[in-house]
Amino acid sequence: MKTGITFGTFDMFHYGHLRILQRARALCDRLVVGVSSDEFIASKNKSHGLAFPYEQRAAIVAELRCVDEVFKEECEEKKADYVREHKADVFIIGADYEGRFDWLKEACGVEVVYLPRTPGVSTTALMGKTGGKK
Repeated sequence: MKTGITFGTFDMFHYGHLRILQRARALCDRLVVGVSSDEFIASKNKSHGLAFPYEQRAAIVAELRCVDEVFKEECEEKKADYVREHKADVFIIGADYEGRFDWLKEACGVEVVYLPRTPGVSTTALMGKTGGKK
């Protein structure tokens, strides 16, 4: 059984989020998703105002047919630990991070795949349209 792992904030869940998770699942038999904690997001971008707290974002992702398990991502520095803990065979992330996680190939023996974004859909654009802080 091939296990895939991916990560995201998944705030203001939209079609692009669904598509990346579906495409990630197509690369493995079991998909584990790290949903960023509120504290992790705040530490990365002090001006970022989340629309929904971790518990609600994680609950939405957990209900998706293509997702087998959800866990709380607390910081980026623990990516290798998360890969090992969940016995992932493939690390899947959006193409906007191209090359950033290649080091996991050697550190964890995991395949690293960068998936392109769904054209025309982004949380940043949605936040702008709805007047959210982003």
